Amino acid sequence: MKVKAGDELAPLEIAVTRTLIVAGAIASRDYQDVHHDAELAREKGSPDIFMNILTTNGLVGRYVTDRLGPLAVLRKVAIRLGAPNYPGDTMVLSGTVNAVADDGTAEVKVVGANGLGRHVTGTVTVGLSRGAA
Repeated sequence: MKVKAGDELAPLEIAVTRTLIVAGAIASRDYQDVHHDAELAREKGSPDIFMNILTTNGLVGRYVTDRLGPLAVLRKVAIRLGAPNYPGDTMVLSGTVNAVADDGTAEVKVVGANGLGRHVTGTVTVGLSRGAA
């Protein structure tokens, strides 16, 4: 896939389910109770369990590589969390190619928004095949 600065990536809607939140926490070995026990999460001031940053990081990486094709390789993912992802919401990921370097890498700005606002913002650097840049 040929990309250039300014290209918009097609958005991706992700249903934020209880299963996704718990499975992501377990898969990333994050056993903090706020990611799997609603009662304990409420005791700690949260209305429900919420997604951990490692799951978000994985979803951002998946989004960019899925959109840029099978030859795209993650080089760097730098994200910042905002509004929590709670069960029952939907996160919509969107991205814009900021730059494409001569060495075949692209920098993509990514935003993931849910019903509360921006859940994640950041940049992803991706290696592309020489023919894609």
